[in-house]
Amino acid sequence: MKLRAKKLKGVHQNVLITSKTTMTVDLKDIHLGTLIQCRVKEINIEDERICNFLNCTQEELEEMYQAENIDSGTLLRWSKLLEYDFFRLYSQHLILYSPAMGTGGASGIKKTVLPQFRKQIYTREIINFIVELYVNKQKSKLEIMEDYRIPKTTLHKWIEKYGKTEAASGNEAGL
Repeated sequence: MKLRAKKLKGVHQNVLITSKTTMTVDLKDIHLGTLIQCRVKEINIEDERICNFLNCTQEELEEMYQAENIDSGTLLRWSKLLEYDFFRLYSQHLILYSPAMGTGGASGIKKTVLPQFRKQIYTREIINFIVELYVNKQKSKLEIMEDYRIPKTTLHKWIEKYGKTEAASGNEAGL
């Protein structure tokens, strides 16, 4: 399952490309059941195996396919079974849509017992999307740094490394 970044109707979306189908994944409104069902079809795994692994009935399986959200324990088991990190979709959502944090975070508290992550997780699709915003002059460097909390040096490295590629692919596409 590959994701390719794309901007549609002002909302960042990814196009999910499988060997058999192409599907648009809206990172703003993630529907896990549909994505899980797509991955199941992609790797051609049998329902009986899924039900045994998740310890559920066929009816419960169908309900999960219809569900927009799934509890984290079940999602972790799906991720293991289908060998796909469904949690990464939410990480990408946070990068794109969460408000910029101030010095003390949302509540002004600086210390926490929760793990702190030094770096954001930027997939190639997110990097391409952000570089494309700059190359196509949709946003300035400052706007990108503020809107997506991208460090200045990181953004400059991305533009230097991927900017020419994005400009060339845009020219080939007639942009």
